[in-house]
Amino acid sequence: MNSSTNPIIGISANILTIDTGCLLGRERVFIGQDYIRAIMQAGGIPLILPILDCDESTIRQLDLVDGLLLSGGGDVDPNLYGQEPHQLLEATYLQRDLYEMTLLRHANMKKIPVLGICRGLQIMNVSFGGDLYQDLKEHDQIALQHRQKSQLYQESHLVDVQKGSILERICQSDSIRTNSLHHQAIKNLGKGLNVSGRSRDGIIEAIEKIDHPFMLGVQWHPELMVEVSPQACALFQALINASKKGKQS
Repeated sequence: MNSSTNPIIGISANILTIDTGCLLGRERVFIGQDYIRAIMQAGGIPLILPILDCDESTIRQLDLVDGLLLSGGGDVDPNLYGQEPHQLLEATYLQRDLYEMTLLRHANMKKIPVLGICRGLQIMNVSFGGDLYQDLKEHDQIALQHRQKSQLYQESHLVDVQKGSILERICQSDSIRTNSLHHQAIKNLGKGLNVSGRSRDGIIEAIEKIDHPFMLGVQWHPELMVEVSPQACALFQALINASKKGKQS
């Protein structure tokens, strides 16, 4: 592998607070190894991006990367989309929300390719003025299991893919079977976004930015499926290919 030609993909990190032992309460930068493996397998060089509270430094982080992956994690703070916290809301971390919104805003301006995964799709929607179901029990048409009880890599429900979308071009199909590990979802779509995939009970499962060369969010976790799903691999390959184009321009 000629590393000089392989795009660098920034992966947004989370904070893990140690809850046992002599390091109780200590915070650590955390990212699942599955994201790193998926980027490497597709031909990218992963670079973990820790959460910062300085916009200038966050923008400098983007100068180091050719593409951006927004990883999964906890719930988005509902105050960011004008709602009071629902009784079923789970843990939030406002600093991470604000950090990733800054990343997205400047990645959009710089036309840096972006893939958002699960929470990454949700923060993408909130960043562009949309909102969320704080828990899927708020949605009265839910019929499918969106937090599967089977193994994480196992395919669960179908997602119908919008004709002519970036997602259709990547997956080469009008439907794909995905894993499903979420309790929140998009309610009202953000400005400048299109829906490119829905579950059969109507939940928005994929979105893309209209005026951006490659900004795609998916509600599932393809990084857990790359060993069993060619379509999961294709999502990461598409991010790498888009990032290569930006690197060469």
